[in-house]
Amino acid sequence: MLIVVALGGNALLRRGEPMTAENQRANVARAASVLAGLVGEGHSIVITHGNGPQVGLLALQAAATPDGGTFPLDVLGAESAGMIGYVIEQELGNLLRNRLFATLLTQVKVDPRDPAFARPTKPIGPVYDEATARRLAAERGWQIAPDGDKWRRVVPSPRPLEILEASVISFLTERNVIVICTGGGGVPVVEGTDGSLRGVEAVIDKDLASSLLARQLKADMLLMLTDVDAVYADYGTPQARALRRVVTTEISGRNFPAGSMGPKVGAAVEFAEATGKPAAIGKLDDALAIVRGERGTVITTRT
Repeated sequence: MLIVVALGGNALLRRGEPMTAENQRANVARAASVLAGLVGEGHSIVITHGNGPQVGLLALQAAATPDGGTFPLDVLGAESAGMIGYVIEQELGNLLRNRLFATLLTQVKVDPRDPAFARPTKPIGPVYDEATARRLAAERGWQIAPDGDKWRRVVPSPRPLEILEASVISFLTERNVIVICTGGGGVPVVEGTDGSLRGVEAVIDKDLASSLLARQLKADMLLMLTDVDAVYADYGTPQARALRRVVTTEISGRNFPAGSMGPKVGAAVEFAEATGKPAAIGKLDDALAIVRGERGTVITTRT
């Protein structure tokens, strides 16, 4: 079974942890052991990953340079994809030494007229208390928004339209290569009237891009791994309950936070409805059990 496995940025760098290379590598090593288990069960995998904490850190580092930093988010997104992809490839390669790997920078086409450019919603970078977030927003011209009990910078997140390297990824997977791609949702680009491409100042949602990639690859399953064990109805209330196996028509009518679970559910519904195949959301450590239908939330078009 070909599975597109989307690793959440917070599964790779746990919420509240210092953003150090050591912490990131330790979390990637943990993720690699889970991914190796999927391969050991006979599945083919294509790995995508988030970059919200990492790309925000790179943006802060760029802004701290003497000239104030000049690198736009598309370039920083490519940089973070290379950084994270390298560590994933190395840690997974240490466990699966007889396998071939490729980490691929991935361009993703978006619409320059996408209304998301006027309504930033995608959280990036570290979390702050409200007072600090408001001070930084005023100093640096950021848009900010609540993220749980903290605050973060938010940036535009246009809808992905096409994974431009999908044919290359398919070529590699057909030859039993484990591909790490679409890092941070891919590098957002727009197409000019002459067919040329240029990057844009945005961060694409990793789950929506992973869903699109899974459809373009004709994958058998989309698996989104994060730091929560399932999708919850009435989350944050005494009535909260985990949704285990639901059909798309049931879950589509529910409201989920736009900056976190909302895109995951939307991505799952899109994949399931377009392919008739299952999408699943759950905790990184539960990956094998989720694929077996024992944990997490599995979203299908039929009961």
